[in-house]
Amino acid sequence: MDTSAPVRILTVCTGNICRSPVAERLLQAGLDQVLPGGFEVASAGTRAMVGDPIQPLSADIVRTFGGDPEGFAARQLTQKILRGVDLVLTMTSGHRGEVLQLDASLLKRTFTIREFARMLDVLDERDASSQPPAAASDMPDGGDPLAANTAFWRGLPARAAGVRHLSLPADAAENDVIDPYRRAPEVYRQMEDELAPAIVSILRHARLHAPDRRKAANTL
Repeated sequence: MDTSAPVRILTVCTGNICRSPVAERLLQAGLDQVLPGGFEVASAGTRAMVGDPIQPLSADIVRTFGGDPEGFAARQLTQKILRGVDLVLTMTSGHRGEVLQLDASLLKRTFTIREFARMLDVLDERDASSQPPAAASDMPDGGDPLAANTAFWRGLPARAAGVRHLSLPADAAENDVIDPYRRAPEVYRQMEDELAPAIVSILRHARLHAPDRRKAANTL
């Protein structure tokens, strides 16, 4: 695979109008600050309401955290969309199973978003207790921060899976993000409470391991 390409992340829920668009737009906004052009975040639904915009209350959440919900249109999850994706983050364990039914080769690159975030928290705690975390720029990359970043993130699922046993929740339901579709505003707030910390953890890990563009520039 081309290491000069951006890291491709796909978020998945059911209708692709409530949960996965929030994750998509907030991850993209945050990762653009880490390394502009280094990430492409998209989303799709296992039973998508194709062409529909993001739900208004979900759009409000995106705006609250500094993202842009405009121009969104729901897409149906397909094998074509999954092709070439580096990391799939689903809203529930059920969605993970549906992704793997379409493409079993993604087994080691597909997680629920809350599960993946907990794994990154464990990795960050381990790094903090031992030595400073290695930035993506410490990897062989020929001085190219985009290539270093892509190589780092393509290796991240395996590193995260290696600490899965240290990040298991007390209740398996804690791996999932509640579906607020056609439900009260309070359920949207619960979705936000479950999803936002996971996004924060992923963005924190990205910042901790961001390629040092100044260092790369000095090696050219």
